[in-house]
Amino acid sequence: MKKKTSDSLLGMAFFGPALVLLTVFLFLPMLLTLIFSFTDFFALNPALTHFTGLDNYFQILKDEDFRQAFFNTVQFVIIIVPLQGLGALGMALLINRVTYCKKYFKVAFFVPVVMSLAVVSTLWIQIYSPEGILNSLLSLFGIPAQPFINSAGQALPSIAVMSAWQGVGYQMIIFLGGLQAINPALYEAADMDHATPWQKFKDITLPELKPLCVFVFITITIGAFRMLVQPMVMTGGGPSHSTYTVVYDIYETGTVNWEIGLASTMAIIFAFFVMILTIIQTVLTSDKEDKHADKKTKAK
Repeated sequence: MKKKTSDSLLGMAFFGPALVLLTVFLFLPMLLTLIFSFTDFFALNPALTHFTGLDNYFQILKDEDFRQAFFNTVQFVIIIVPLQGLGALGMALLINRVTYCKKYFKVAFFVPVVMSLAVVSTLWIQIYSPEGILNSLLSLFGIPAQPFINSAGQALPSIAVMSAWQGVGYQMIIFLGGLQAINPALYEAADMDHATPWQKFKDITLPELKPLCVFVFITITIGAFRMLVQPMVMTGGGPSHSTYTVVYDIYETGTVNWEIGLASTMAIIFAFFVMILTIIQTVLTSDKEDKHADKKTKAK
């Protein structure tokens, strides 16, 4: 009995500080955000706060800036998810075939991931400038200089390309781990049946990586919905609000305009979409893993 009590106290001693920090910096802010979303809380005059019910939600859904920000965010997600996901898979397949300097390629492609987004964004401002290296390369092929982030039509795709370049190394490492976990005997059996490289990729590599693909593509989607630093540093949400995102709108509403009630409402709506994506990820991944496990069991 004494041993169980001492073990419980020891466990609480380790878990207690983490629980306090989570409560102060995670659970309490989440609860306050939910409460403030039903009020007209204004940070510069909190004494005049009133309960407004669902008025904030109706106001946000009618807000043209929020709708534009949401459309921009969805457009960014549609561009970056296949670009970054397929790019990471392709890089992982290439590096997995490399026999020399494999560690060098891993480090080289992973370095942008650990760099600050603000630093990377500043670097790409120079790359996208009219006199930058990218326009210099285009001029070699007779292509006129492009405005990139200075154009309302090109700004968002340009930021998506930069974001994919910065984050692709992380997903590449995940895919590389999945590729190395595939049983080599499967490829040996395919070689005995004279299977082509495409057949081996289609019938062995992809089925083995399906649960991992679902996880990677959903995490890229969730990360894309949280885009803030890139448009803030590179375009300031412009030109013509073409790179204005949901998180940027939350930031400006809450910290620039001090309208905490409206910002909290936006955050709740944003959290709702993230929750939906998380549920989709869980359902799809579990289904794929269950089917994959059943196939392996039947094969045995």
